[in-house]
Amino acid sequence: MHTILIANRGEIACRVIRTARRMGYRTVAVYSEADAGALHVEMADTAVAIGPAPAAESYLRADRILAAAKATDADAVHPGYGFLAENADFAEACAAAGLTFIGPPPDAIRAMGAKSQAKALMADTGVPLVPGYHGEDQSPEILAAAAEKIGYPVLIKASAGGGGKGMRVVEHADVFADQLAGAQREAKAGFGDDRVLIEKYLARPRHVEVQVFADAHGNAVYLFERDCSIQRRHQKVIEEAPAPGMTDDLRRSMGAAAVAAAKAIGYVGAGTVEFLLDQDGAFYFMEMNTRLQVEHPVTEMITGLDLVEWQFLVAEGQSLPLGQEDLAINGHAIEVRFYAEDPDNNFLPAPGRLRYLAFPEEGGGVRVDTGVRAGDTITPHYDPMIAKLIVHGPDRPTACRRLGHALSQTKAAGPATNLGFLRHIVRHRAFAPEHGDPDLDTGFIERFRDALLPEPGPAPAEAVLLAVLGVTLDRRSSATVSWPDPWSATDGWRLNGVFDEALSLSDGSRDLAVTVHHGGDQRMVIDGTAYQVAGTLQERDLTATIAGRSMRATFLRDGLDLTILTETGDFHFTLDDPIAKADVDDAATGSLASPMPGKIVTVLVAEGDTVTRGQALLVLEAMKMEHTVKAPADGMIGRLPYRAGDQVDEGVELVGFEIGA
Repeated sequence: MHTILIANRGEIACRVIRTARRMGYRTVAVYSEADAGALHVEMADTAVAIGPAPAAESYLRADRILAAAKATDADAVHPGYGFLAENADFAEACAAAGLTFIGPPPDAIRAMGAKSQAKALMADTGVPLVPGYHGEDQSPEILAAAAEKIGYPVLIKASAGGGGKGMRVVEHADVFADQLAGAQREAKAGFGDDRVLIEKYLARPRHVEVQVFADAHGNAVYLFERDCSIQRRHQKVIEEAPAPGMTDDLRRSMGAAAVAAAKAIGYVGAGTVEFLLDQDGAFYFMEMNTRLQVEHPVTEMITGLDLVEWQFLVAEGQSLPLGQEDLAINGHAIEVRFYAEDPDNNFLPAPGRLRYLAFPEEGGGVRVDTGVRAGDTITPHYDPMIAKLIVHGPDRPTACRRLGHALSQTKAAGPATNLGFLRHIVRHRAFAPEHGDPDLDTGFIERFRDALLPEPGPAPAEAVLLAVLGVTLDRRSSATVSWPDPWSATDGWRLNGVFDEALSLSDGSRDLAVTVHHGGDQRMVIDGTAYQVAGTLQERDLTATIAGRSMRATFLRDGLDLTILTETGDFHFTLDDPIAKADVDDAATGSLASPMPGKIVTVLVAEGDTVTRGQALLVLEAMKMEHTVKAPADGMIGRLPYRAGDQVDEGVELVGFEIGA
């Protein structure tokens, strides 16, 4: 292989490109219209556009990806994960086009693609299975009888599914029929296949998976296990390796079962065999992912290996670099998935522009895998992952401490994120106990939901003071740059006197009045309590001393919206400033731009209409959330370029607007 086309996007495309270039391969990226300026496009040697933003018209178009490979003289395709990574037809099409598919054989993909067939195959191989029904007869009567035989509670799962779709936990026989119908409808809508399987529901299992690797010469090894028990909506949030509390005997048993599963289907390449681990130590085959996994970095961290490099070597026909006896575990690694999503809104994706993004410095046991930068947009078309933060330490307590510090150094502004949620998990005593093993299972988030998703409360005094300090320092800096003369200074100086300035702002739950005392010293008063406050603002970096305590924060201002990012939390305020409000109104450009990619739900006005400030003009939907676009001032509607149902990109003009007309 000389030139490798990466048939994916985001952090996995960037990850593959880095290893490919280190090994001397030429790299080709593909991209949709939404990803024209993406990081993976910038990193690759060559990039080819393959279609519009929707994945069905770009990243899922095998014909366009193969055409891009032909046009760039690529001789291999790495599918990453997601999209076409587990598509047997695509693997066959690559072979037919003379391309090396860096993944397992098509027959192996098909063997594990249907859960029922895969479990039947594993039963023949002797891999342990959860008691259940995986038969072809899908009549409601047969399925209900199977549930009775297995014993309630049972789990209904879509046979061809994943990601939690078509899945129902049924506690009693009297609701089985309704739950079955719902699971079948969801499976049909999500996968075009309404077949289901029935399994015994394990009350508090752990999700433990084994990384396997095989070559074309009959060699296969397991690279130990990962615990992926912390999940929301059946999707992983935190993964770690090795699994806490794992005994050597259990590790060998699970590893041997995983290798047996791979050999049973003639597997070649990287794969993951997923198990449910019951509290009594029994484990059961769940499924096999015939691709590289999102969480593969934790395996790399504890083994010192590059799994993408191994994929390339195996795809070239080489034998595995190491045998089972050569592999060993070094320390402990943990990965968190940092998403643009709203934990307070059932973890729904939150597309939008990343106004600010900062990560911890890599090295010293810290690694960051990302495919975005500050200024990029998380679109509604793809998975909303911002980054994976991975840490490694000599033991789990050290890894937990490093993860907590790494999360405190990670900051983002723009769309809602799960950053605060991740910080709550890592600080929780059940995840990082002072002594002993953590209390992990797939119901972790639901069990500790109140602590992990606390109700938002008022901002602490320190955050309010940081916001006000940022405003005063930002104003002073702006005035000095714009009008470098003493008469235009905004530092509150008075000859032989002092000046008390009143500022009003809101943290979303309450209105706040802060008195800023400009004089020999700077004091701020909130609710009758005075604080000595001083600090400096360099770009966005705010350094402050409040009541003798030093602290640092990131200060962001967008008109009247203020954001304070600290190591312990993020805080948002709205400034009530009549002068600034007037400036915002005066700065209106005569058009209203889309704040994020989405779909026009309804247009509430017509061209030529006269409207008043705050009047709703249209409704934009992005990832099931509606956003109402309102008039910034009194005026008249000009051009309306979009209609209900139209898809729009971030920044496009939604409404032509004439102020005061």
